Amino acid sequence: MTPPVLLAPSILSADFGNLLGQIREAEEGGADWLHVDIMDGHFVPNLTLGPPVLDCLKGKVRMPMDVHLMVERPSDYIQDFARAGASYLTVHVEADPHLHRTLQAIHEGGMKAGVAINPSTHLSSVELVLDDIDLLLVMTVNPGFGGQRFIKSMLEKIKKASGMIGGRNILLEVDGGVGPETARACAEAGARVLVAGNAVFRGAGTIAENIRAIRERLPI
Repeated sequence: MTPPVLLAPSILSADFGNLLGQIREAEEGGADWLHVDIMDGHFVPNLTLGPPVLDCLKGKVRMPMDVHLMVERPSDYIQDFARAGASYLTVHVEADPHLHRTLQAIHEGGMKAGVAINPSTHLSSVELVLDDIDLLLVMTVNPGFGGQRFIKSMLEKIKKASGMIGGRNILLEVDGGVGPETARACAEAGARVLVAGNAVFRGAGTIAENIRAIRERLPI
């Protein structure tokens, strides 16, 4: 039986003036994870939140916190995010020349370890760490900003990533331009975790309605 597709709303698109309220709306509306994008203004051209925000949410959010580090020197932040309550910590293959060591440190910090790859990065770059990760994140936009259009050519990359994972216990996650129009194609290509920001927090309906609109497009 095909496992269910998990939905992970990204708080990058939430109203930070009502962050906890919107997270709870997403939780009550059927979200599975909370996706947290961390940007340093160097690896990507934007600057976002850090461990103190997660620390404030710890104990108030039931969903696993799925942290995506879009930063240079990601290994410097492992312990900070472990203390702040991250469940998954994902680092970019492009940002870390010592990826295997970083993944080991993430596990030693009590978290699940993920690797993310940019649209132009070949899947071969993660082949040698597949047995060391719990999650593979395929970016379907160039990271750095929310609200970008889904890059359609990435569907073939998702399929190839799914085949490369094979029978390993690795979740295949997709991030970028995911919404009602693209969710089904991603799931059919093999994605098991869908990150959605604007489609959830800035869609046409309430947060719960926007989550439902995505789920309704997913294959049964």
